[in-house]
Amino acid sequence: MSLNSFKEILKPCSHQSQSSYSQTSVTLNPRKPPKSCLSQQLLRLEDDYNSLLPAKQLNQQSHRPDEDDRFKEEDARRRLEVFDPTGPYEPLVLSTSDHNPLVQVPASINCRLLEHQREGVKFLYNLYKKNCGGILGDDMGLGKTIQAIAFLSAVDEKDGDTTSPPKGKEEKKGRVLIICPSSVIQNWESEFSKWSTFNVAIYHGTNRDVDFDKIESRGIEILITSFDTYRIHEKNLSQMMDWEIVVVDEAHRLKNEKSKLYEACLGIKTRRRYGLTGTIMQNKIMELFNQFDWVVPGGLGSREHFREYYEEPLKHGQRSSAPERFVEVAQERKQHLVSVLHKYLLRRTKEETIGHLMMGKEDNVVFCAMSEVQKRVYRRMLQIPDIQCLINKDVPCSFGSPLKQVECCKRTVPNGVIWPYLHKDNPDGCDSCPFCLVLPCLTKLQQISNHLELIKPNSKDEPDKQKKDMAFATQVFGSDIDVVGGYTQNKSFMGLSDVEHCGKMRALEKLMSSWILHGDKILLFSYSVTLIFPINLFTLGCEQHLIHKRHLSQDKN
Repeated sequence: MSLNSFKEILKPCSHQSQSSYSQTSVTLNPRKPPKSCLSQQLLRLEDDYNSLLPAKQLNQQSHRPDEDDRFKEEDARRRLEVFDPTGPYEPLVLSTSDHNPLVQVPASINCRLLEHQREGVKFLYNLYKKNCGGILGDDMGLGKTIQAIAFLSAVDEKDGDTTSPPKGKEEKKGRVLIICPSSVIQNWESEFSKWSTFNVAIYHGTNRDVDFDKIESRGIEILITSFDTYRIHEKNLSQMMDWEIVVVDEAHRLKNEKSKLYEACLGIKTRRRYGLTGTIMQNKIMELFNQFDWVVPGGLGSREHFREYYEEPLKHGQRSSAPERFVEVAQERKQHLVSVLHKYLLRRTKEETIGHLMMGKEDNVVFCAMSEVQKRVYRRMLQIPDIQCLINKDVPCSFGSPLKQVECCKRTVPNGVIWPYLHKDNPDGCDSCPFCLVLPCLTKLQQISNHLELIKPNSKDEPDKQKKDMAFATQVFGSDIDVVGGYTQNKSFMGLSDVEHCGKMRALEKLMSSWILHGDKILLFSYSVTLIFPINLFTLGCEQHLIHKRHLSQDKN
């Protein structure tokens, strides 16, 4: 029983709502193909460029019918026929009829929820009613944030009407703490403003003290903070404050019981702890225990019991040489664990919820040519002694020895740029020389291909690393050092996103221009954490570049 198979068994967790949309996804709404492939988008870049030209030049060019627009019109019409974006304008009642007052999601919110989102709100309320926590483990894009806001609106008795008068001297509900990555704080605030009438404050950055004063005066209903801010100010936010509900976005950040963040979150007094994550388990099954032991303390037993009763049998049962008895025990414990987890976990995938509404998936690979500066730097990289040692490893030794260079006098590279820093403690070389250079050299070549700013010294690094990076940059930049803006990493947007110095930025500029002009939503991922910063700056400024180009074309006309 492998780890992947255990992850798969967690997927069919929609027992509460399976009947709600299983028939629809199979019979009523067949999946649509992609509205356009990447090749079509690249072809229409020419049309996008023409739209920025003066009108006289545009009239002189031949016009061809835009088949893509007709396709999108027809596709939109078909989708409207099978999918109504709004439901009935009536509240979603969560409590039983004998409960006074009724707990319900306001009609203004319920009419905009999809069926699987209503089921998610019901799941959260059932946990709330039992005074316990749980995890909403929907895939990314299924609206976990919206489900949480709808749930909070219901339990706080919000009516969704900003013009309604205050309810007088009724008992005020407890406060809600939301802990999330700093990158999505603004998104949470924006979604609250769109979907509800909560009094929301952000406890992050320079306005922490002001917001804390408002909290103590009970003027704030929802407080949003980041993981790092909560970890640092745990005493203010946990020990000195009482929270009725705590919601942790990206709850898989609580997978390590030894982290300071996990220890800080254990200090939260309320039992109504809810986690939102699309990644229930990543590597080890004990990470799964850590998440659930936070949302439902003791729900899976003690750590020792969980390790003995679940982890050890599952680990022994997945071995290829495991006896049949071990495999049977592992299968039995796995099924038992899944049944327990389903009490506190709602796990849905896009396929089983909105698969019938999604466009078909299409993967495209775009090969980006390096800029001229990148090519020159890349060639210089190939000429440094470290790379030459690896290239010529099978060449016979030049001193007449029958051995190859890798086995003789060229096994070590004391005059190299990378090798000396890898062997500061062993100047005679290591047992893996020279193959210990393979990964560092490949990493440098990859950085040059991605963005030249990645190989410049970073002022935030340790002095030894800055010295090492400076020596490498001096070798590979050579006479192009002024062209790339010197040895210091560029802090400006124009420097980081200059398409003349980065082939990937050049390709991204064309694609982004096309996507933005057609109103497409864009989500960018990067293999390198440091590379995502200039890419983010580029995407933020891409729309401004397009607006500027339009103004220039209008001025010319």
